[in-house]
Amino acid sequence: MGWRLVLSSLSLVSSAAAAFSLTEQTFQGRPAWVLENGILRVAVLKSGGHIAEVRQTTGEAHRDINPMRVPHYPTIDPHTYDDARDNSRYGDDPHRWLSSGYMGHLLCFPAYGPPSSPEEVAAGLGNHGEAPIVQWRKIGGGAHGDTITLRYTAELVKTQYRVERTVTMQRMLPWVRVEESIENLLPFDRPVQWMQHATFGPPFVEPGKSLLRISAKRGHRNAELPEGESPSERMMPAETPAGSYTALLMDSSREYQFFTLTHPQYPVTIGYLFPTSTNPWAADWQENRRAQQKPWDGKVIARGIEFGTSPYAEGLKSAVSRGTLFNTPTFRWIAARQTLRTEFIVFMSEKHVRNAQWVNQQVVIDTDP
Repeated sequence: MGWRLVLSSLSLVSSAAAAFSLTEQTFQGRPAWVLENGILRVAVLKSGGHIAEVRQTTGEAHRDINPMRVPHYPTIDPHTYDDARDNSRYGDDPHRWLSSGYMGHLLCFPAYGPPSSPEEVAAGLGNHGEAPIVQWRKIGGGAHGDTITLRYTAELVKTQYRVERTVTMQRMLPWVRVEESIENLLPFDRPVQWMQHATFGPPFVEPGKSLLRISAKRGHRNAELPEGESPSERMMPAETPAGSYTALLMDSSREYQFFTLTHPQYPVTIGYLFPTSTNPWAADWQENRRAQQKPWDGKVIARGIEFGTSPYAEGLKSAVSRGTLFNTPTFRWIAARQTLRTEFIVFMSEKHVRNAQWVNQQVVIDTDP
């Protein structure tokens, strides 16, 4: 295969005029930290910690498209949610807290899917856990030589965890590395679900044109995938309205897994790399104007590629009850006072990428002819 550094796949702008900075700005009207390294711009929301924007900065609109999902409805900082004020817009189900601020890539922790009981809902715990709806704070970062970093953290007061991320970009390289840790603040072992939920949206995601390539070996959608349906190369169907969720078991022979998403009308591939040791599972979630509840209202087009500890967004109790799928655990344990770590790398290319690896701290890709 024709492997090469992903750096050569981008049309680079002049470093003399390029921004190289970590600043505080707003994105879609919400407070954010923004990192720029000369060819990429990344925006991280302070409330929820979501990675809301990852895009090139060439000055050409079709190259500078943000693949991440930005909802069609106005969002708010979810930690400020007030039922009396906000339920009329976002609904009154347990998804409302997340829906109010959901944008781009979010962390699902310590649960993935719905809360496990009415008591959890009464405590203010909704879909995908506490991490994506609390306020995060900056604890370090800045530009040092050819490196920009952002360190930010959140205290999960209700579930008693601490989460932390370090976002790193190198000058003029088309990728961003995110190192993440979770710390159990309690003196006993606990089961957790720990999932990254990278969500992409229009215009980059379009039914019938959105192609996923992923290093998955098997798929499950209430049963083994039917013969002829590939777990590793997946086109989003054009049928409308429609939606699906497919659990994907990753290739255990690889040290790092990958996926890429493309649209034929844009010279942009967005891709991810992540270690197999902490991410045995991924999922391909597709939504095409099917969901009618507030605030989706039958208008949402989105594709979420989720990866981590669990095959299904079924909630922690159900994941523990399931135990395994394809002889692979569907949750993991965190020991008393333990800190666990993982990472993922987000990269962009102007070529369509069919395989990617993380080699010697570099993104290496294999592109279509």
